Amino acid sequence: MNIAMLSYHTCPLATLGGKDTGGMNVYVAELTRYLGQLGIHVDVFTRSQDEHVPHVVHRLGYGNRVVHIPAGPEHPMPKPELAGYIPDFAEGVRRFSAEKGIHYDLIHSHYWMSGIAAETLKQNWQVPVLQMFHTLGLMKNSIAQSPREMEGAYRIEGEKRVMSMADKIVAATPAEVNQLEQLYGVEAGRIVTIPPGVDTARFYPIPQDEAKEAIAIPCKSRLLLFVGRIEPLKGLPNLIRALDQIRKRNPCLENCYCLVVIGGDPDANADTMTEEMAHVKSLSRELGMDNLVIFLGKKSQDTLPYYYSAADVLVMPSYYESFGMVALEAMACGTPVIASQVGGLPFLVQNGITGFVVPGGNPEALVKPLTELMSNPELRSQMGKRAASYAENYSWSVISRRIAEVYADMLKIA
Repeated sequence: MNIAMLSYHTCPLATLGGKDTGGMNVYVAELTRYLGQLGIHVDVFTRSQDEHVPHVVHRLGYGNRVVHIPAGPEHPMPKPELAGYIPDFAEGVRRFSAEKGIHYDLIHSHYWMSGIAAETLKQNWQVPVLQMFHTLGLMKNSIAQSPREMEGAYRIEGEKRVMSMADKIVAATPAEVNQLEQLYGVEAGRIVTIPPGVDTARFYPIPQDEAKEAIAIPCKSRLLLFVGRIEPLKGLPNLIRALDQIRKRNPCLENCYCLVVIGGDPDANADTMTEEMAHVKSLSRELGMDNLVIFLGKKSQDTLPYYYSAADVLVMPSYYESFGMVALEAMACGTPVIASQVGGLPFLVQNGITGFVVPGGNPEALVKPLTELMSNPELRSQMGKRAASYAENYSWSVISRRIAEVYADMLKIA
């Protein structure tokens, strides 16, 4: 079986924590690796963003490739501009297939832009398309706090077009199924619910003292962790405000914790630093928390298990998460999670068992569970052990087989 995996706007090999790098990158890379173990050949096609990177890279194992297709300037571009180069990308994928003499049995596309490319290739190759959106424009617009955070009509129209074209759509959670049905009118019979997975051979509990030594974190007290893109919908300012409230109400805890932030580029100059990164750094200074908040920037996937294992708590104060792979990775490392009650997070974090689920967008809601976990080592240990055990249900070895079964079913129908 040969699969054409499309990840147009972001490369699965990119370092995490950048503007357009996150859970989707991990999903595509890990799924491809594990499908390879099942004997399924996958070529991942992505737009070339660096002319100095080889166009074909073998880093996913089992003969599976990442193919960087030139489509427009070979450097990062804003998403609205990227949309105009999708036809060039689709043609590049078609040309690669013809030149290599490889026939793809099925297209698995990720995010709506890849779906637009898949539409062209589907017509050319006469093969079925499996689509996963990862995030939905209408959901992002529903929680946008300013006009600049709103997704343009071009995306909403593109998503609807792809939903009409795709033979099957993968949803990560029942919440996403409901969103696809209620907001976009997708028929239930075309949706299959399969959560993302976690690589339990990489993400597993490391003794905390060994993890802290490996990453040389200057924080000697309780370590709270945030991992994600630094953008408004991730809710990082609410976490910083919650910690400020804890400090004011419990002076004895002031020197008992620090917050480590992984993601973004905190060392960028004033001209290139993103607006949200400038905002959270400014907020930390205004609240007098410079010594409690440590910005580390982007980190590779290989180093993340050490940070998760070193942490006492992972916090996801998001306004929207389609699933929340960061939470799953932390849980696999035996770290309890405090997460907003949004999107897929309530389906992943078991409230009171593997962590806490709190109302989203509310700093005050974070105060009690944070204080409780920081003050109760026995509770942290119990929740962490239960989290690691629960995460085993999401091993990529399990999830990849479910995806492979969908492929096989679709090809029978086709």
